[in-house]
Amino acid sequence: MPNMRTEMNELVVLQKRVSDWQRLKALVLDSVSSPITRRVYNLGLDEFIAWFGQEPRSGFNKATVNAWRISLEARGLGSISINVRITAVRKLAVEAADNGLLAPELAAGITRIKGVKMKGVRMGNWLSVQQARALLNAPDATTNKGLRDRAILAVLLGCGLRRSEVASLTFRHIQQRDARWCIVDLVGKHGRVRTVPMPAWVKKAVDAWAASAGVINGQIFRAVDRHDAVRALVLSEKVVWQLLQQYAEVIGMPGIAPHDLRRTCAKMCRAAGGELEQIQLLLGHASVQTTERYLGTKQDLVHAPNDGIKLKLAV
Repeated sequence: MPNMRTEMNELVVLQKRVSDWQRLKALVLDSVSSPITRRVYNLGLDEFIAWFGQEPRSGFNKATVNAWRISLEARGLGSISINVRITAVRKLAVEAADNGLLAPELAAGITRIKGVKMKGVRMGNWLSVQQARALLNAPDATTNKGLRDRAILAVLLGCGLRRSEVASLTFRHIQQRDARWCIVDLVGKHGRVRTVPMPAWVKKAVDAWAASAGVINGQIFRAVDRHDAVRALVLSEKVVWQLLQQYAEVIGMPGIAPHDLRRTCAKMCRAAGGELEQIQLLLGHASVQTTERYLGTKQDLVHAPNDGIKLKLAV
């Protein structure tokens, strides 16, 4: 009987602990306005809470969070990914202290934990024009699923949208402005609103999917079941990521992400003569420096800049 009572007490404590974690996580997420940041924080906090419960810890303190950071580095995550997770945990500590679940001095120690320093600029993946064309035409356009997937890839490659923006895209967004089709009043990262010009081939791909699926309002992209029937369920951004993996394998580029198509869009715009400021507006970046990182750099050894230095050796 005492053993059963002890187990019951431990279960009650465990349930309360889980409830406290979830309540604190909800407070952190409610304090964030950007849906994209909220999603990233949610994933990061879920990872931390799961890691925390895997084995006995000394408590929610600076040493434990430092151990969490070391585990993230051991996984080979980039500095940006690690720092976002650490920021989320810092906010968790503040909420815990404000709600009397953590001593203020422990919360202060956690908030002083520094992020990982960036070493250089992490390069993303870019597709060549030939690879982008192969990817765009990889889906089977004789099926509903293929038409949907082709339209999604077209929007990613041609308009540079984030996967969350693709998943939430509605027919109301697509309007004519200055005698051309655009994605109007798109709300992106940090609540920034932008209008994205839509190339004719992208509009054609979206129209082909919509006509085949018989959808004319609400969310553009819907779920398609195994029998190729269109469902009323809207598409999640996770599905956008998953479908890309399938076609990336087909063209021999496994592992590329939707954000790599966003980078590719930027680079193809630049190669076609697009102005840097216009590409910045297209992608919805707050600073032109971010856009420049998306474009990347490629050293030209054939037309080297120092070939223009016309010095001569004395004979």
